[in-house]
Amino acid sequence: MARAQVRLPPDWVVRTEADAAIYAPQGLVEGISVLAAEPLFAAILERAGPPRFRRRRNGFGTLLHIILEQQVSIDAAAAMHHRLVGLCRPLAPKAFLTLDDATLRSCGFSRQKMGYARDLAMAVEIGKFDFTSLAEANDESALAELLTVRGIGRWSAEIYLLFALGRPDIGPAADLGLQVAAGEQLGLGSRANELDLRRRGDAWHPWRSVAACLFWQSYLHARGRSAPRLAPELYA
Repeated sequence: MARAQVRLPPDWVVRTEADAAIYAPQGLVEGISVLAAEPLFAAILERAGPPRFRRRRNGFGTLLHIILEQQVSIDAAAAMHHRLVGLCRPLAPKAFLTLDDATLRSCGFSRQKMGYARDLAMAVEIGKFDFTSLAEANDESALAELLTVRGIGRWSAEIYLLFALGRPDIGPAADLGLQVAAGEQLGLGSRANELDLRRRGDAWHPWRSVAACLFWQSYLHARGRSAPRLAPELYA
């Protein structure tokens, strides 16, 4: 049975619809209006307002940035990316593959991330991995294709699907911030674990991406923070 939609405050609707093309995921306005029927999400919206997470560009630079985000803060990844773009112009697979280990280390790459990034660059350069085809694939096929790239696990793939491809029904349950936020909002007493969060996410289908963004919004609001700001060239 389809959920009823809630009429949102006019200022939220106008701002969100006007900005729908630049905020993740696709269908954000509709997803918010549907999920707002649940007291859990209505309370988040009342307290923290609607989420404002920018869509990222579909391409090599964005997926490389997500590799850099693995196991570090998004701010640390942004700093590494900033150093990299100062040394690699343009930031494209062919140019990236010319960089030696010392240059990548100076940008903050670990040896493991060097390998992952070079594998990605080579796969794109030789046509083994294609971002246009990825955008045209359904969620399941796109996830499977991303997972063929060494160093891209489920977290990285789901973050890419949500933010770069704007898919509305992705549940990145391995995300630590999402686990913490869900634990807080659901009153669990500790952060939610990945399996439990995936199970709970079934109830938010087909708007699991919007649910994730609402939880992230609650996390940031509770800590007096706003959505991370990345380099302009990474945004769609």
